[in-house]
Amino acid sequence: MRGLSIVVVGGGAGLGALIAEMAVEAGASGVGIVDLNAAAAEAALAPARAAGLKVAAAACDIRTAAAAHGAFAAVAGVLGRVDTLVNSAAIYPRKPLLEITDADWDASTAINVKGSYHMMVAAVRQMRAQAPVGQVRGRIVNITSVDAFKAHPQNAHYAATKAAVTSLTKSFAHEVAPDGILVNAVAPAGMATEKAKASGFLAELAKASPLGRGGEPREMAEWVLMAGGPKNTYMTGETIIVSGVYLRVRELSYRARAERAS
Repeated sequence: MRGLSIVVVGGGAGLGALIAEMAVEAGASGVGIVDLNAAAAEAALAPARAAGLKVAAAACDIRTAAAAHGAFAAVAGVLGRVDTLVNSAAIYPRKPLLEITDADWDASTAINVKGSYHMMVAAVRQMRAQAPVGQVRGRIVNITSVDAFKAHPQNAHYAATKAAVTSLTKSFAHEVAPDGILVNAVAPAGMATEKAKASGFLAELAKASPLGRGGEPREMAEWVLMAGGPKNTYMTGETIIVSGVYLRVRELSYRARAERAS
């Protein structure tokens, strides 16, 4: 990320905050945070401030275009240039498949899909007006999930929104490729986060992966920085699946059960 200015949406906590911190470690020149929680956004900028970088924060409910575009413009106005946008804001509700309500669908879609869309639109408008660095005017990285690629009856509405983000990534990549803007996604598997540890979810993650453990957040964030960093000058429209071969194991399991049933 050396010399690049990055904006992380949903960067006030969790993976988003870690991505912002690691961008500082990797030599970013500026960091912006957009988050619903103003105090969390400011706190997440501490590593960037300590490094003497240009910083900006905006509190925003990304469900509406006006709010999302206004927040992005405010952050971009301080940073002066946005080389990389990372869409990390999302909600992760778990609910039995037959019990998902209209309110559940509306909340998940508004934040996970519409919010990501609004921020991508704002970033594209900003990046199109920027001079290219080499052949690239900007990079967008969307955080999706391995849940977008497998059956997930425990969390179907979340999985559906992440599949939608995967599709949006491809559409945006196609649209803005002539402008020198690269749009990709990273689909992490279950992560060994503090929340997962506190909830006792680690055993489930370990059982699900042939590696015998959940992925560490830093292991996932590295791929985000790769896709959004200066070494990526050509890849676009792709989703990097970081599943620890979990998805492949699930495919083989489903196939084996189908063969036994036949």
